[in-house]
Amino acid sequence: MKYSNQEVIQYVEEEDVKFIRLAFCDVFGKQKNISIMPEELPRAFSHGIAFDASAITGFGDESHSDLLLHPDPETLMPLPWRPEHGRVVRMFCSISYPDGTPFECDSRRLLIQAMRDAEAAGYHFSFGAEQEFYLFKLNENGEPTTEPYDTAGYMDIAPEDKGENIRREICLTLEQMGIRPESSHHEEGPGQNEIDFRYSDALTAADNVMTFQTVVRTTAHRNGLHADFRPKPLSGKPGNGFHINMSVKAADGSDYLNEMIAGVLAKVSDMTAFLNPTEDSYKRFGSNKAPAYISWSSENRSQLVRIPAAVGEYRRAELRSPDPTANPYLAFTLMIYAGLYGIEHQLVLPEAADFNLYKAAPEILAGYERLPQDLASACEAAGKSEFIKEHIPGKILSIYCK
Repeated sequence: MKYSNQEVIQYVEEEDVKFIRLAFCDVFGKQKNISIMPEELPRAFSHGIAFDASAITGFGDESHSDLLLHPDPETLMPLPWRPEHGRVVRMFCSISYPDGTPFECDSRRLLIQAMRDAEAAGYHFSFGAEQEFYLFKLNENGEPTTEPYDTAGYMDIAPEDKGENIRREICLTLEQMGIRPESSHHEEGPGQNEIDFRYSDALTAADNVMTFQTVVRTTAHRNGLHADFRPKPLSGKPGNGFHINMSVKAADGSDYLNEMIAGVLAKVSDMTAFLNPTEDSYKRFGSNKAPAYISWSSENRSQLVRIPAAVGEYRRAELRSPDPTANPYLAFTLMIYAGLYGIEHQLVLPEAADFNLYKAAPEILAGYERLPQDLASACEAAGKSEFIKEHIPGKILSIYCK
């Protein structure tokens, strides 16, 4: 349900809400929040709530430290794991300077602008997220280890799959928050799990990714475990992917998926620093169904982009290179603009690579461009890209690529 400012205030009064978390994220997608009391809500909606941004990477220094949070009432959600009496709710926020100027490192605002640009051009983009994570045990001091919670394999069941009840609790919690998981299962790695979401508009999908990671970490902690979203937490084992399902329709219902895929393939090297922002991100490429080359195919999980078996409204493409350390607001922003680039330039898809790239001969692989093989190469591509400079503020680019 989407609320207005007044409806939020009424909800807080009627539902015994005592704390309101104003949530936002830094440029890397790490969620932050500040809690306010109910009597501060009218001020939050009318003027914003000030916070010291100097300690947040890229948000300023001691000489320019004040920024304001402006809650979005449509994102109101109760936090089910908090007490029933004295409840806690959360809203995502936009960020501005004290004079009202939008803050350039507010990645959620960048996605909203990308959606507006797409709508003005006559297109609607949809996204669905699939995120993988490991469940690790804690040591005697309650600190995370890298000892997996189980040794089960792909889509195994209990008792080998010890994560079954954890995933169930996560999915039920998300449902309580109005988020619809589509499926969940054990992944290939020991202690590795995946939960997928039904497609939605870009902003809802990105907000849901942020909420999902919070729910997973909270649920794991409540069960005496640690949830790890790093791209390669265990050497020699499958990495964690953030597979992004994407589709696009024109106002008349026409499907422009092929042009979107072509646009993403054309710009993916430029975008990789934002899809894979850590050094460990690149240890994942080229093995265990993680791509290494710029290619596409139908149903083929060795490719960068695959088109899953689906028809009608479920027809989509899946980008397989991103990992869960990506900021979803930036990732979806860039994918929208890459899709628009492909549509506007009427790009044609290259020939499909309908073979297993992991087993292909070197002379065949030589015909395909590789993804950047490390963060330095990805940053070099981003720094030279007019596409990135057009759609990503220079301040964010300099933070990502130092």
